[in-house]
Amino acid sequence: MGKRSKFERRERDYYRTWDPRAVPPLLAHLEPQTRFIEPCAGDGTLLDQLTAAGHDCLDAWDIEPRRPDILSANALTLRVHAKNFKFITNPPWHRPLLHQLIVHLSDQAPTWLLFDADWKYTKQAIPFKDRLRRIVAIGRLKWIEGSTMDAKDNCAWYLFDKPGNVPAEFYARQAA
Repeated sequence: MGKRSKFERRERDYYRTWDPRAVPPLLAHLEPQTRFIEPCAGDGTLLDQLTAAGHDCLDAWDIEPRRPDILSANALTLRVHAKNFKFITNPPWHRPLLHQLIVHLSDQAPTWLLFDADWKYTKQAIPFKDRLRRIVAIGRLKWIEGSTMDAKDNCAWYLFDKPGNVPAEFYARQAA
């Protein structure tokens, strides 16, 4: 999944959020019983972890859903009219798509996205700095089940919101 990998990327950047180290750092930043929508739900692995932690999934979509309770929909075209919710997802890391998702989703609601931690240090991140509210470092994860090795890239949860002049808060990785 990383930029230094010799492995061919999976179609549509489909990498399940199954590593048990991915979700706990985010939980500390969610209010109890957070209402959320999972716009890139895949097989629901991430939403299942969030609901098991007491959060309320209002809806789940994916361009290629992998279970019947996830709607077939493109996150870039849907508009949500619900109130008081957050988007939470592990989006595709393909930059043009990721950047479109940041804008489209955070224009509608606060949006937590899980992707590589290096992104914030690149020129491509500059247009989004007025949307970035929080960065929660989580370190390296496993993306391939059965693998004995972590990926080569560190990851972080990023919270984006509507544009505003608010500095982003950084939360360092917590010791395991």
